Amino acid sequence: MLDQKQDLRFEPVKTETLNALSAADIRHYNAQGFVQPFDIFDATEIAEIRAYIDDLMTQMGEDGAYGINCYQARLSGLYDIATDPRILDRVEDIIGPDILCWATAILSKKPHDPKAVPWHQDASFWSLSPARTVTVWLAIDDADAKNSAMRFIPGTHDRGALDVQSTGGAAVFHKETANADALGAPFTNELKAGQISLHADMLVHGSQPNVSDRRRCGFTLRYCPPSVQITDPGWAKGVEAISCRGDTGDWTTHPRPRNNDITKTSSPHVVGNN
Repeated sequence: MLDQKQDLRFEPVKTETLNALSAADIRHYNAQGFVQPFDIFDATEIAEIRAYIDDLMTQMGEDGAYGINCYQARLSGLYDIATDPRILDRVEDIIGPDILCWATAILSKKPHDPKAVPWHQDASFWSLSPARTVTVWLAIDDADAKNSAMRFIPGTHDRGALDVQSTGGAAVFHKETANADALGAPFTNELKAGQISLHADMLVHGSQPNVSDRRRCGFTLRYCPPSVQITDPGWAKGVEAISCRGDTGDWTTHPRPRNNDITKTSSPHVVGNN
């Protein structure tokens, strides 16, 4: 049930001084709810990141594909990705100079993975207000229509909380945005490995089953300014935010972890899949 204390209205970006995005990028984000693609990590860097993430998933076994959630304050390797200045420069242009990363997730669809991620709005699952989180999706593998790249329904980020209905078939969630076919034509978020996209937390998005012979792995990072507040104290117990830039406000944040062994820690919280 929707938390009545949440403000899920979209606030257009009004950044005057830009670090990495262009004025056209900001206009696109305001109008469509997302912007992409951006080159962040070169071929050597993303190969190293891929090897690191592959090792994490191997260590986790069957839980590796969808179970590595919110380790940004528990694994130094993920912390370092989340605080990379090339990512933060683009995030800052959207949410401002004070930046928290409150969640991350490795999302890996194996070849011929039959599960779909139904159309949904992220912020409707979270106990946060106002809706000011921007999600960065980092492509670990090349992502395209054939191997189940994430899809957006442009312009759905500023319509508030949309009606939901029960899902059918093999799906990651049991609820989905109702009548999504009437909301507009989907946009396929095709990215090359090492590139990122950024999307607003109320943008309707999802992904189809992976019918290809190729894996599709991504790393999502959730960023918000400290003006965002947690509305449910119980939910707050599972959030381990890290300070990326500027002021942290009333948020409790965690320093860079010394540990980088996933077998020596665990996830505090699970926040969803794409």
